[in-house]
Amino acid sequence: MLIIRRHNTDPYFNLATEEYVLKEISDDSFMLWRNAPSIIVGKHQNTLAEINLEYVKANNIKVVRRLSGGGAVFHDLGNLNFTFTMQGEGTNLINFRKYTDPILEVLVKLGIDARFEGRNDLTIEGKKFSGNAMHIWKNKVLSHGTLLFSSHMPDLSKALNADPLKFKDKAVKSVRSRVTNISEHLKSPMEVMEFSTLIEQHIMEKYPDAVLYELSDADHRRIEEMVQKRYGTWEWNFGYSPQYNFKKVLRTSNSGTIEFNLEVKDGIIMEIKIFGDYFNMYDTEIIEDALRNVPHSSPKIREALAMYNLGDYFNNLTIEEFVEGLF
Repeated sequence: MLIIRRHNTDPYFNLATEEYVLKEISDDSFMLWRNAPSIIVGKHQNTLAEINLEYVKANNIKVVRRLSGGGAVFHDLGNLNFTFTMQGEGTNLINFRKYTDPILEVLVKLGIDARFEGRNDLTIEGKKFSGNAMHIWKNKVLSHGTLLFSSHMPDLSKALNADPLKFKDKAVKSVRSRVTNISEHLKSPMEVMEFSTLIEQHIMEKYPDAVLYELSDADHRRIEEMVQKRYGTWEWNFGYSPQYNFKKVLRTSNSGTIEFNLEVKDGIIMEIKIFGDYFNMYDTEIIEDALRNVPHSSPKIREALAMYNLGDYFNNLTIEEFVEGLF
C-alpha cells in the first residue's frame, strides 16, 4: 500500500487527485489531505440547492463536485480528509466499516469513545464528526471521509444553509446532523497536523507493506490537466446538476415585486417566466427570450443581458438586482 502524502490545500486539485490516484495508480493507497474553505457536493446533487450562494460568494468559498454520492459537506483547514483506494471484487468493495475502523482505532488510543453509526457516519456522544462516501471504478473502490477536528462551525452552518423554498427537483438532498469537533473531546490539546501524523503512523502499523509516496512532477501535471478539464469548471461543479425548477420572489424599492420561475436542465435555462407588479417600458418577454438556453451562471447571464438596459423592462431595476433574483 502507498501512503501518499499531500500538501496542496486547493479543493479543485485535491478532488482531481482522488480520481487520478484511483484510475492511474494501480497500488492500493491511503491519503490524508485538507482543503481551504470549500463546499464539496455529492455527484448527484443540485449544487445551487445545497449552498448559501450569497455567503459562498462573499467569503470566496470554492464549490467542487466529487465523484462519490452522498451529501454536501463543508471543508476548512480544521477538517482532515482521509481516502482509501483499494482493489477488490464485487460487493466486497462496499464496506464502510473496513475503511473507518482505522480512524476509530486511533481515537480509542486517545481515550475517545467514538462509534460507527447508521450507514456511514462516525460519532462521538451521538454527534457526527465524520461522513463517508464511496465510488466504484472497475474493480477498485475509492472510500473517503471527513474528520471534523477543529473546524469553524459557524462557517459550516452558514455555507450550507440553502433556501429550501427556491428549488424543486429530484436531486439527492443533504441531511443535516448535529456535529462536533474531535478536538473538543481530547484529554490533552493537539493540533490537526499532529492528529494527522498519528493516523499515518497507525496505518503504517496496520498495513506492514505500506510505503510513503510523494506525487511526482509528472503526477502534478496530469492532475492539473484534470482540474482544467473537469474539477475547476462550471460545467462539472454546477452544470452537471440534475434537472430542477427554481422560483424566487424579489422585492425591490423601485421596481416592486418580481417573481422568477426557471426550468433548468444540465445547468442550462430551458424555460423562464417572469411575473410581478413592476412597471415597464418594453415587453419583458424580450428578456425571457434572451435568457433561454443560457447557463444558470451569473457571468453568462450578465453576458446575455449586456445589450439591454434592464431599467426599461423593469422600472429602475439594475443588473445587480436582476441577477440576484435568479439565484
